[in-house]
Amino acid sequence: MPQVISSDDPRLGWQGAISLQREGGTVMPWRLPHAELPLYPFETLHDRASRPAGVRMAFRSDTRHLAGRLGEAMGEARLDLCVDGELVASLDLEGATGFRFPELPAGEKLLELWLPQFHPFRLAALELDAGASLTPDERARPRWTTYGSSITQCKAAASPARTWPALVAREHDLDLTCLGFSSQCHLEPMLARLVRDTPADLISLCLGINVQGGASLSERTLRPAVIGFVKLVREKHPTTPLAVISPIFAPQREATPNAVGLDLRRMRQEVRAAVETLQAFGDDHLTYVDGLELFGPELGHLLPDDLHPSAEGYEVLARRFSELVMPALRPA
Repeated sequence: MPQVISSDDPRLGWQGAISLQREGGTVMPWRLPHAELPLYPFETLHDRASRPAGVRMAFRSDTRHLAGRLGEAMGEARLDLCVDGELVASLDLEGATGFRFPELPAGEKLLELWLPQFHPFRLAALELDAGASLTPDERARPRWTTYGSSITQCKAAASPARTWPALVAREHDLDLTCLGFSSQCHLEPMLARLVRDTPADLISLCLGINVQGGASLSERTLRPAVIGFVKLVREKHPTTPLAVISPIFAPQREATPNAVGLDLRRMRQEVRAAVETLQAFGDDHLTYVDGLELFGPELGHLLPDDLHPSAEGYEVLARRFSELVMPALRPA
């Protein structure tokens, strides 16, 4: 008989989750404080936060088989398993009420389940081999918080462990908290407070594309909003390396003003000006990154809808981020 592990067993680390909803014998990770959702108004934001991009269950065990029971049938989603840091399996969960990873390597190993980046995940129980060991993952790693839009949530990535934040975190051995919210990155003060209150050794903020698409801030309000967001984060992270990244290439938006007159070219100018103002007032741990340097016109063929990268595009974005941004966030 397999060993059944309750979903709320403290040895299971829900890494990258902001809060856990315990209900009916199940656990569901959230990327907002679930008990405080009314403080983060807008149902679409709640929906995106219920989808655990970047969240992983991590623990150590010598089990040769790993299975799980889910609290509800899944829609279109994948579940990845990394063993000692290497991606070894990716399961299609559509229609599933459980999952199974057989024939794992012998001996004790680090097991990390990377949860679906664009579908809620509610766990009822895990199953290990009878008599298998189970201990917490106690690695001390640099903690990285990244905030952004759908381009940070990465619905089109090949699988959860292959979003660009996941690829960067795995390459650099970082403890990731991904606050990418599809269509919902609008520099709200409560999200700035959430970034502020999340322990972090490095922070990145990918700002602007949802603001431009939703016309939620104008030329009058965008620069003050960026300054205010960073200032709120700095209340508890005064010297944490922080990168502010303007929008990547989006051909239909580059020179087409939105309802409040902002195109992406102007958007990048305003984001850059906000960062330069903060630097002029003494923020020596702040870096501006032009989104076109990360993903410019030369990569337009990897934008199937002229806005979001393809699975291959997210892998390219991860490589560019490692090359261009990580040196500023983790200086030698």
